[in-house]
Amino acid sequence: MHAAVDLGDDLERTVARLVREGRYASRDDVLRAGVRALEVTADPVEIDGPDLGDDMEAVAEGLADIEAGRVVPAEEVFARLKAKYSAMARR
Repeated sequence: MHAAVDLGDDLERTVARLVREGRYASRDDVLRAGVRALEVTADPVEIDGPDLGDDMEAVAEGLADIEAGRVVPAEEVFARLKAKYSAMARR
């Protein structure tokens, strides 16, 4: 079943550009790719999982730490991990 879809001028130009650039073969291919992307990036609240609430809370805490400047540079973390695992390997 195919239905006519009015995307509006801006989105129609985007679809046309994607087809013109060869990224998609047709308008339908662009729309199918868009729907597939929505399936993958659905609102996490809609995803059912036992630990999702805890995970979202942990993410929120991490973002708050970043905003407050409570961060450690990645290089420092990697150096500490390398030292830790090197010491473990020597034992």
